[in-house]
Amino acid sequence: MDAELYRAQFIANADALLLVDAAGCIALANPAAATLLGYTLAEFEGLPVDALVPDAIRPRHAAYRERYRDAPRPRPMGMQADLVARRKDGSEVPVEIALSPLQAHGLPYVVAAIRDVSGYPRVQQALKRARYAECIADIGRFAVDTRDPHLLLQRIPQAAVDTLEADASVVFLLEPDRQAFRVEGSAGSVTPEPLGSRLPNRPDTPPGYVVHEGRAMQVTDYAQETRFTVPASYLDAGLVAGLAVPLTDRGQVVGVLTVRSRRAGRFGDDEVQFLHSLAHLLAASLQRKQTEEALNHAQRLESVGQLTGGIAHDFNNLLTIIQGNLQVLEDHPAVADDAAAPHFVAAAMRASRRGAELTAKLLAFSRRQVLQPTRVDVQALLESLADMLRRTLDQRIRITVQVQPGCPPCQADPGQLESALLNIAINARDAMPDGGDLCFAARPCEALPAELQGSGLPDGFVQICIADTGSGMPDAVKERAFEPFFTTKPAGRGTGLGLSTVYGFAKQSRGAVLLDSAPGEGTTVSLLLPCPAGTVRADTPGAAAHGAVPAGLRVLLVEDEPEVRSVVGSFLQALGCQVSAFATAELALLELQAGPRYGLLLSDIALGAGLRGTQLAKQAQQHQPELAVLLMSGYSSELLDADEASAWELLRKPFTREELARAVARLTA
Repeated sequence: MDAELYRAQFIANADALLLVDAAGCIALANPAAATLLGYTLAEFEGLPVDALVPDAIRPRHAAYRERYRDAPRPRPMGMQADLVARRKDGSEVPVEIALSPLQAHGLPYVVAAIRDVSGYPRVQQALKRARYAECIADIGRFAVDTRDPHLLLQRIPQAAVDTLEADASVVFLLEPDRQAFRVEGSAGSVTPEPLGSRLPNRPDTPPGYVVHEGRAMQVTDYAQETRFTVPASYLDAGLVAGLAVPLTDRGQVVGVLTVRSRRAGRFGDDEVQFLHSLAHLLAASLQRKQTEEALNHAQRLESVGQLTGGIAHDFNNLLTIIQGNLQVLEDHPAVADDAAAPHFVAAAMRASRRGAELTAKLLAFSRRQVLQPTRVDVQALLESLADMLRRTLDQRIRITVQVQPGCPPCQADPGQLESALLNIAINARDAMPDGGDLCFAARPCEALPAELQGSGLPDGFVQICIADTGSGMPDAVKERAFEPFFTTKPAGRGTGLGLSTVYGFAKQSRGAVLLDSAPGEGTTVSLLLPCPAGTVRADTPGAAAHGAVPAGLRVLLVEDEPEVRSVVGSFLQALGCQVSAFATAELALLELQAGPRYGLLLSDIALGAGLRGTQLAKQAQQHQPELAVLLMSGYSSELLDADEASAWELLRKPFTREELARAVARLTA
């Protein structure tokens, strides 16, 4: 009777039971084992228990079984996590196993009780997370392999639908003006927004609400939703639950990734994390594409700039020749006595001036022009810049302008000054991710600050301060802040050239830049720029020369282009100068070393393969310290060392006879 009772219990037990002998073979199995593992009861007899172990862990299991055979002991269920049994068809099922040795009863067997735990909540959650992780890994590999984000825009919504068992997934991307979304990817059986359709970026729209909040949004029931207006098409399609996360690129929301389901309670914290991971992969791919496009664009601009810089020097030489000869023609008796000829010459002069303007625009586009300092109204510049920044920076950043009454203008290139201030403002914005105060202030600075005493800079500056309430800099960062390529921003977020270009601009403008910062106390960057001289610039309209060109002024003219040399020489002779013209700096230096005294050196900067005009000027003034120097340039930045050339006055080609006269008079009167 007892034997029958034990046998009935063995057969009726809900757990899979296996009787395993000392050799590791199955002697007996119950029906629950057959149901769980897919074998018939007859197939179990003599089957090695290792057949039920997945291949990957079979060697480890064999070693464990050997140790257990030498020291058998009871092991209840739940003592070891993540056990897996292998079915006959090769599939696997998560299980818990209890071992009951019968050696103490004189029997050489072990009873293994196996329980399917795939329905347990914690196991289901682990399996779900593993499925999510596997999907993220697959998408990650795909994102690395593909260079086209459009493929990801198709792949990610489909992956979200398949993995989350959702009914729809849509990718909304903000258009450049951020006024509307465009549906760039979708998948599923229910897609109320067709691919390519547009949707306003307003907080009362589902994706607009996510952008407005800047965080994930869960919807438990669209029919009860009150945070935004639910489109009727959602309810008509039977959608109940939804989940949306922002796509973020460098701190700014650029789109929204959504999933929707007809089943309630479908999305929880694990699904939020999974969708965030997909969104990060998509945003990273979009950012990489934009970065590559920006790099290609920058390389194209650099190529255009290099080409333009090379062309401009030659083109401006040609314009100098054309304009010079046209001016000579204007005074020629044959032209003056002809009724139509002056009109033809005037038309040609206008065309040559338009050519010069075109060259200047090309150089400005490619940033190949030399600094052109002028009188800058500091208050007007700061007010204009602040207005622009209020429209473009984070609205949580409060921008103010404080200019001391009576603050004088500064002498600087207005475009480069604005660029320097913009660089500082962008750094300030990055230091205030949660908003703060950004103040532009300006005041006259009669005496140099203590840090600049002994620097050799003259007194009389305008000090422009840009102060923020951001995170500030520790001393180690502050010491290196102006180093080229030094940055504390994450990879891909900064070049490290912003403050170094500000430093270079200040130095080239014959000013200085100061930095005051401490952790938690914000940062103040101060630009000190010189006040303009009391005289009006010679190249401003209507400016008068400082007297006439001295009669008989001896001029050493150096220009490698013969026709330019001829035109400029004729201009100088018309001004009453005695001209000695040379094609190279080396010949000009030999002339100076021979002993003649000159009142002016007029030299082009680009002089072919030999010494440059700047080098010639430096050596010439060593021979003759009182020698006045006037350099000419066709705007070629590859040939012009701006820092070096700033020591002398620069006459930009093409120039007129009157512009040359004013420049010569200013330097020699």
